[in-house]
Amino acid sequence: MSAPGWPVVLRHGDIVVRPMKLRDAGTWVEVRNRNADWLAPWEATRPGTPPVRENWSERQTVGVYTQMMHRLRAQSRAGTALAFVIAYDGRLVGQLTVSTIVRGAFNSGHVGYWVDGARAGQGITPTALALVTDHCFGPVGLHRLEANVRPENAASRRMLVKLGFREEGLHRRYLSIDGHYRDHICYALTTEDVPGGLLARWRETRSAHS
Repeated sequence: MSAPGWPVVLRHGDIVVRPMKLRDAGTWVEVRNRNADWLAPWEATRPGTPPVRENWSERQTVGVYTQMMHRLRAQSRAGTALAFVIAYDGRLVGQLTVSTIVRGAFNSGHVGYWVDGARAGQGITPTALALVTDHCFGPVGLHRLEANVRPENAASRRMLVKLGFREEGLHRRYLSIDGHYRDHICYALTTEDVPGGLLARWRETRSAHS
């Protein structure tokens, strides 16, 4: 038996957010390796003393993808995560995961995402995040989504602000990246913030600035 709202395919125009598939492995490896400089500064790595230095290409293989996919799909079926790829015009261009889903009084989750640098600035990631947010606040039944971003990641911070995520504070030494614990800024959104849905508000925002 699957968790509420899973599995699901979400779509807006040429942008599709769908569950990860085994056949995505080759494209995932190609996109990730091509985007090493674009993605590495923001991605979590294993902590250690002295710092653990990991080779990027060793972390972007079919075997790594397959293990990750099976783990995240199991978590998605159990309702503790929602693991998606982002596709544009039929091709995988990124990934979006709602993780650490906690029910009960908290009823919240953490969202993380990445996109091919060649597709950055085209509205793909904010549209995908808006689709997933509406799904989480609807069929999945969550009340709150949180995104944590390094202060230096100006592009991601701008996107979250444009979508209406509010800055809630600074987490000191929050996540291990490149062998060191890095500060992150917390952004969050609740159901009360988007009564008409986030995608509708994002479309209005884009139309007003077009």
